[in-house]
Amino acid sequence: MRSLRIRYSILFLIISFSGINLAIAQKHTFALGDSTFLLDGKPLQMISGEMHCARVPREYWRDRMKMAKAMGLNTIGTYVFWNAHEAVKGKYDFTGNNDIAEFVKTAQEEGLWVVLRPSPYACAEWEFGGYPWWLLKDSTLKVRSKDPRFIEAYRNYINQLSKQLVPLLVTHGGNILMVQIENEYGSYSNDKSYLDLNRKIFRDAGFDGVLFTCDGPEQLPRGYLPGYLPAVNGLEDPVAVKKLINTYHNGKGPYYIAEWYPGWFDSWGEPHANVSAKEAASTLDKILSAGISINMYMFHGGTTRGFMNGANMSKNNPYSPQVSSYDYDAPLDEAGNATEKYFEFRTVIEKHLPAGEILPPVPEKKKTIAISDIKLNTYASLFNNLPKPVVSKTPLCFEDINQAYGFVLYRTKLNGENNGWLKIKELRDYAIVYLNGKQITVLDRRLKQDSVLLDKIPANSVLDILVENNGRINYGPFLTDNRHGITKKVTLGGREVYNWNIYSLPFSDLNNIKYTSKALTAQPEFYKGTFTLNELGDTYLDMSKFGKGFVFLNGHNLGKYWQIGPQQTLYIPSGWLKKGVNQVAVFDELKDGHTELNALPNAILNQVVKGN
Repeated sequence: MRSLRIRYSILFLIISFSGINLAIAQKHTFALGDSTFLLDGKPLQMISGEMHCARVPREYWRDRMKMAKAMGLNTIGTYVFWNAHEAVKGKYDFTGNNDIAEFVKTAQEEGLWVVLRPSPYACAEWEFGGYPWWLLKDSTLKVRSKDPRFIEAYRNYINQLSKQLVPLLVTHGGNILMVQIENEYGSYSNDKSYLDLNRKIFRDAGFDGVLFTCDGPEQLPRGYLPGYLPAVNGLEDPVAVKKLINTYHNGKGPYYIAEWYPGWFDSWGEPHANVSAKEAASTLDKILSAGISINMYMFHGGTTRGFMNGANMSKNNPYSPQVSSYDYDAPLDEAGNATEKYFEFRTVIEKHLPAGEILPPVPEKKKTIAISDIKLNTYASLFNNLPKPVVSKTPLCFEDINQAYGFVLYRTKLNGENNGWLKIKELRDYAIVYLNGKQITVLDRRLKQDSVLLDKIPANSVLDILVENNGRINYGPFLTDNRHGITKKVTLGGREVYNWNIYSLPFSDLNNIKYTSKALTAQPEFYKGTFTLNELGDTYLDMSKFGKGFVFLNGHNLGKYWQIGPQQTLYIPSGWLKKGVNQVAVFDELKDGHTELNALPNAILNQVVKGN
């Protein structure tokens, strides 16, 4: 009798788990109605928020999604960054923070739909708009075109991405409702045959659900693909939204604002974005009341770690790199905490919930800690840690020496007869000039600085030019002109300078840096220290007394800092700290003499320092 009960129990468990799996794998239908989206034949108003797996530590994906549910979102919008998944041509990475499939599955487990935006071009204030740097190794290759070399790389990537994500489409029992095939193409060009080639690449790869494009209102006529849903970005007037989409979608909807901006990104040297919470909430109410689906860009921005920030540039505006923080003045701040905007939006969304639906409670604010007097007591001069150089008659750019990001040092010898203006043609993007180890000047692409006057140069002087990639352009007409370093030539007194030693400094890790107990001065330098913690919590490194550089903590590149602001802190999630000993390393290319570092319980993102 006991064995019979055991068999019945096992059978019950098998049936129960089968039922769970059937529920998870249950297929839904998703379609375009005349005025609304249709989920299982019933109207669905998507209330979506953008969030990117690459900008949020994997261990916090679920937390941020719970925050999304508590605010009232039913959908997550997300870009997929090609250069995160194929950093080296032909080698694909869908692990760790690049596990986009797990990101989507986590959303499904939290009861959220997903609008997927895997167009190889993302913009997103992300390095090169999401394109991998190695596409620039051939200077004649044109991204975002029908260039066969670009299309082959594009198709190979989408075919790999499809293995991760096609099984998660709503047509296959997953939670991905729609897939975007191009992003704001109308701001770049208007070739409908190129757009249709995008469509074909996605279809051939197995993306068999609803496809769409998105553009700003003025660019939409150039960027939409006839027969497919045109979403609009940045348009807030419901009447105008419906009129525009009707015009380019056979006189009908659905109506979808793919990017509604309740905040904005920050650029170095410019004030922190600040969008009124109450005004944004009023706009959200107006849009939802009109039955329009919406994706707020961003709901939670997170942080652009490492060297992956992008830059803007147009015919009328100079080069402008973006900061590492992607706080975006969003409803959820950089560390995942609810802001005033979050609660204002939650109140609005509650008014539009289906009858009987109640929002879950808002999770508590994350614990924060301060860390005082982190001693920096070992040092390493950059000039004493140079690798073997590449030797070339003329300067080579990053791509020519097979380097993606970071810094390159260019070194040559000058004779005493060479005097005059030292000019770097097409500097990308920031250079510190040294003569015999002494800093002469700083040249900044933002400020259109590319020259310095050199006079009375001693014979056999050593000229060093340390060039930093401050972020490849991610938007606009200069997207295709994105090679970095010294991309043309160097002249002195009108004569070209030859015979260079070129040192590759990608700083993908700092494992080979050799430290000493003695600090140097007036040179770019690494500063390393350790600190011990008995408790963990989110914290923010205060970089306001430093110059310009980046920070590694326990092997993580936290991102860039720059004394000009507005960002003066670097966010450290508690999960990247350890109870016990932690290690921090700071690279500063502008200031020297650092002996300590502190961490604050709050961010400083709104402090611009003029004159630097």
